[in-house]
Amino acid sequence: MLQKLRARMVRQGPSLLSVPLKFTPFALKRQVLQQVLGWQFQEALAEGDLDFLEGRWLRIEITDLDLQWSMTVNDGKIQVGEQKEFDVSFSGNANDLILVAARREDPDTLFFKRRLRIEGDTELGLYVKNLMDSIELDSMPALLRQGLHRLADFVEAGQQEDGESFSPAISSC
Repeated sequence: MLQKLRARMVRQGPSLLSVPLKFTPFALKRQVLQQVLGWQFQEALAEGDLDFLEGRWLRIEITDLDLQWSMTVNDGKIQVGEQKEFDVSFSGNANDLILVAARREDPDTLFFKRRLRIEGDTELGLYVKNLMDSIELDSMPALLRQGLHRLADFVEAGQQEDGESFSPAISSC
């Protein structure tokens, strides 16, 4: 029973979360995103690893949450905005992006399965993807890393249970 509930939450949870997100003002989303992204990329910013984004806009879209934002680097700090014009865009569903962030799913595999879309400046997209690949999970703030791992465990278990519940039954003749 709990396994079916978890599978259902993984399958339908993002669309349920999209409702309150729709009514959340972007100013609040921006504040949270800038705080979390600044926290996560503090070391990369200090080392200049994100300088390639200076004056260039990266668009992130989580399709099933109907959540999108753009980000750039300005004077060594991450800046989040609602820009409709961007240099490169990454989009996918929440569960896939959680698994990519937790290193449980390979972004190249999702790209070739058409579950991760990258549009715009190919070279900039490659820089972003390589940066994502180079981030050591151990360098993440502990609270963020632990939350990400728990969420990824939940998503993986829910997807496995969902797959099992929809697999064709083997019947004897």
